[in-house]
Amino acid sequence: MTTSLQSKLPSGFGAQTTAADVLVGIDLKGRTAIVTGGYSGLGIETVAALSGAGATVIVPARRPDVARAALDVRGLGGSEAVGQVEVGRVEVDELDLADLGSVRAFSGRFLASGRSLDILINNAGIMAAPESRVGEGWESQFATNHLGHYVLTNLLWPALIAADDARVVSLSSTGHKLSGIRFDDPQFTTGYDKWLAYGQAKTANSLFAVQLNALGAPHGVHAFAVHPGGIMTELQRHLPREEMIASGWISEDGTLNARFKTPEQGAATSVWAATSPQLAGMGGVYCEDCDIAEPTVPGAPNARVAGVNEHAIDPDAASWLWNYSAQLTGVNVFA
Repeated sequence: MTTSLQSKLPSGFGAQTTAADVLVGIDLKGRTAIVTGGYSGLGIETVAALSGAGATVIVPARRPDVARAALDVRGLGGSEAVGQVEVGRVEVDELDLADLGSVRAFSGRFLASGRSLDILINNAGIMAAPESRVGEGWESQFATNHLGHYVLTNLLWPALIAADDARVVSLSSTGHKLSGIRFDDPQFTTGYDKWLAYGQAKTANSLFAVQLNALGAPHGVHAFAVHPGGIMTELQRHLPREEMIASGWISEDGTLNARFKTPEQGAATSVWAATSPQLAGMGGVYCEDCDIAEPTVPGAPNARVAGVNEHAIDPDAASWLWNYSAQLTGVNVFA
């Protein structure tokens, strides 16, 4: 197993790079990808880029009809060609990450198709949601952002190992800086805080990639965590306008903060991690701006918005989280 260090390559790309930019010269014909949440925001840009490079992309969605309509608007409704540009096929299936029965059903349908899985991008998520419970009373952000993807990846394992050098990309964010794993109360049985819950979920997304890579690399499956950057998408649907103004995300007149990326730029790091030949044999790292991120320097001026905090890449925490997730869900392909 080869694991890269948490340091820039450098890749030659940056914060303004788009998903299309990182795919120049890369042919994905014959490859199959799954992108959760692939019908809005970053997800639909990720799907557009991968299918545009020739991949067949499956978009699992809680509301398949809404997903199909959104993809059709973008000309991604399964056509084999758009104008003179060959594209891959885009398929839609049903999946609710907060319902493990739905996760099992989707995974079963995919495995029954007999296809291998080259790329799995665990993109879907919720942010700063009001307190709610799903499954066995699990906190909804932890359950949707992490546990649903944990189970999905485990159940799709036969298809991943059947591919040649499969990659799993887990979307984290700088939200991980808000909270490590709350080992004493990960389900917020007391004192719920929507931002701490989001922070824990994003730390979990990063730690999931660390442990999955440690377990999967000997089988030819590598995993990466990705911070896409600040992007205004439907992810902010739970935030009142006043809170976004107070956070400096938008001004009183609605002008977006200049540090925010476009959705095309936001999708770039996911696509880069999923396809770049620069990452061959690497994994278990947190990426940002189409490169491997540097560790956060505590107290640095950019410590809140750049780099990865130690608690999000700690192998002991990653192992604990994997075992805890297996205990909660009863799923562990490596058991």
